Amino acid sequence: MDIKLINGGVCAASGFKASGVHCGIRKNKTKKDLALIVSNTLCNAAAVYTTNLVKGAPLTVTKNHIADGKAQAVICNSGNANTCNANGIEIAEQMSELVAKETNINSNDVVVASTGVIGQPLDITPIAEGIPILAKSLSENGSQDAAEAIMTTDTIDKQIAVEFTVGGKVCRMGGIAKGSGMIHPNMATMLVFITTDVAISSQMLQKALSGDIANTFNMLSIDGDTSTNDMVTVLANGMAKNSEITAECEDFNTFMKALNTVTVNLCRIIAGDGEGATKLLECKVSGGKTLEISKTVAKSVICSSLLKAAMFGADANWGRVLCAIGYSGADVDVTKIDVSFISNKGEILVCKNGAGVNFSEENAKEILLEKEIIIDVKLNDGEFNSTAWGCDLTYDYVKINGDYRT
Repeated sequence: MDIKLINGGVCAASGFKASGVHCGIRKNKTKKDLALIVSNTLCNAAAVYTTNLVKGAPLTVTKNHIADGKAQAVICNSGNANTCNANGIEIAEQMSELVAKETNINSNDVVVASTGVIGQPLDITPIAEGIPILAKSLSENGSQDAAEAIMTTDTIDKQIAVEFTVGGKVCRMGGIAKGSGMIHPNMATMLVFITTDVAISSQMLQKALSGDIANTFNMLSIDGDTSTNDMVTVLANGMAKNSEITAECEDFNTFMKALNTVTVNLCRIIAGDGEGATKLLECKVSGGKTLEISKTVAKSVICSSLLKAAMFGADANWGRVLCAIGYSGADVDVTKIDVSFISNKGEILVCKNGAGVNFSEENAKEILLEKEIIIDVKLNDGEFNSTAWGCDLTYDYVKINGDYRT
């Protein structure tokens, strides 16, 4: 089952075009703030949404639009979340109608998303003026522009695409994402738009997405805050001409592997670009009695503010790992736990059977000064493994969020 990384982002799959422009929502004219993705044909669609009770108006509109399992376009603005606005639903629907007018598709087949400041009125005027330009700019090479247009505090655009074979047909899948802060999801994360030319039913597409996020986006945390606008959508237009996947089978397993490759890559990119972050942290937990135990431990470690701060300072303070495991609520035997820190500079064991071991602080610091750190936790109590992603906690995180709105 060969999954090959390719270029192209959301335009890698056949029949998809994208664009991104500055329309005027954001004051900085050098930053794009409006993105559009369109398929040549109607797609089967699936989505997952934030569990926050306070939800952006676009999520409500999108959920209604794809209730029939169909969509053909995605419109997304940055700079304003369109959340807690009295006329938020009206604005989101207007965005759909404007896209429909310029692309000759049904307004009910438009996914709507917004990201940015919560509680600020969103003026439709710049969006209405920008969408005609956005539609004219649609291109098979437009993924870069779209990825830039959905960024807020992100410092890099986030894209991935893969190529694989289903039923003897070459298929492609690509995604773009935004997310740097307010990331601690219970369903998905930030905004992620995935496109594919695989023929797969809406029901199986939803099953694939819901199954995947439990071990990918649900295992990603930057700062412990779950956003109001988190959403992951997948559009599948079937243009690869494979026999439609309508049940669990070998083709479905291949699709799941491709989807997982896309989502894991996006998780790593997002975690490494956390607000103010200097390091990508990956906690690998093995030997849990159950999958839930391993997942709980991994997430608790990656969410620990004390551990995140220690990683920023390249301090091999392994006690903070044990502390996070201890309050996680997971059923573990602390006397069996081993902990190691790993990076490109090597691996160092810092805890054995729940107790400290002699190790070189100098070597440990050299390992922890790298940009990507693995926190390897062996529970030695079963056969279940899990991985979670996050980043270090730095001075800049506070600076960014101290004046985010103003």
